[in-house]
Amino acid sequence: MYRDVLTVSKSVCRMSMVTPSLRLVYFLARFFGSVTKAVAASHGADSAKLRVRLDNDLLVGVLLYAVTTSGYLDLRRRGLEISALCYEDLVARPVDMCRVVLEFCHLPVSLAELAVKAFDVDSQRNSILAKSVIGHLKEPQLTPQKTTRLNELLEKFGLPGLGEQDIIEGTLSCCYAATNKNC
Repeated sequence: MYRDVLTVSKSVCRMSMVTPSLRLVYFLARFFGSVTKAVAASHGADSAKLRVRLDNDLLVGVLLYAVTTSGYLDLRRRGLEISALCYEDLVARPVDMCRVVLEFCHLPVSLAELAVKAFDVDSQRNSILAKSVIGHLKEPQLTPQKTTRLNELLEKFGLPGLGEQDIIEGTLSCCYAATNKNC
């Protein structure tokens, strides 16, 4: 599942405000690009493109989005039969999208209504990442300078820039259920 890249970046920034280890990465990576490379390597990611000095609070989220999205696209290019799901589509049409996901997974689409009920509960409700905790934290603002920097990073990974069409190849849509293929 993926989200709009800017929404991801703002969420990750808010998460960092309540997660000391993530906040430390934010702080150190402002001065040392090697921090992002080391974090990526420790998680098994190819760190060749990841030596990035994080000179604004939105870069961590964009980097996370870029790494996961390019990894997903690489797996598709290698022939792995996987598909993406856009979070915004799921929120806009929860029952329809649950049916699409269930059908894709060869599960009974009759479970869609039950699946949607799970969205009524904050899955992080008993943690520091609960919506009630981080939902009110101030988001970083997007400036023209930040936009330029974020787009440079996205381009480095071969991904569209902010504001460009960001529907990822292989994304499931409501068309999938009607035609049994992604449109």
